[in-house]
Amino acid sequence: MEYEPGIDIAEDPEVYPPSDDSILLIESLDVREDERVLEVGCGSGVVSIHCARNGCDVTAVDINPRAVELAKRNVAANGVDIRVSESDVYGNVDGWFDTIVFNLPYLPVDEEGLLAKAWSGGPDGLGPLPRLLEGAPDHLVPGGRVVVVVSSLTEPRALEDALEGYDVRTLGETKLFFERLSVLEIRGFGSE
Repeated sequence: MEYEPGIDIAEDPEVYPPSDDSILLIESLDVREDERVLEVGCGSGVVSIHCARNGCDVTAVDINPRAVELAKRNVAANGVDIRVSESDVYGNVDGWFDTIVFNLPYLPVDEEGLLAKAWSGGPDGLGPLPRLLEGAPDHLVPGGRVVVVVSSLTEPRALEDALEGYDVRTLGETKLFFERLSVLEIRGFGSE
């Protein structure tokens, strides 16, 4: 699959592979040189590599140890400098960031296993979004943002409740055969 010209991505059967949501996120995410980016749930590392290739200072984390190892291999293969480590959302994250990005597990299914954590957003499809937003003020610089991918399959009222009180704008959308994916930029974490 073509992610971005020149990005070489190996895959692992135990790691969510880059897909339509990854491409949408890359196409929608506008980053600037020297921007400090944290990617939560980095999977293969394709989004982090995109950010690093655009001059960002990138930290990437994933709950899946296989994803961490794969991302490290992909980072090395692409000749970029990214700190990659194992973490459940912010559990093993230090520092302050301009942007926190997460291609969330957004499907409203409740499945077990490390690979299922990549798409299983629980019964309402929110997955770790509430924890991501709740912890963001402890990791964002003033004026910082969170950028996430959400699905039209996510329970609408639950998503609306989770985003209440934040400034939200849509950076990109794509229609797939059974759902609509949106990339949302979320601001307003009280540190503005």
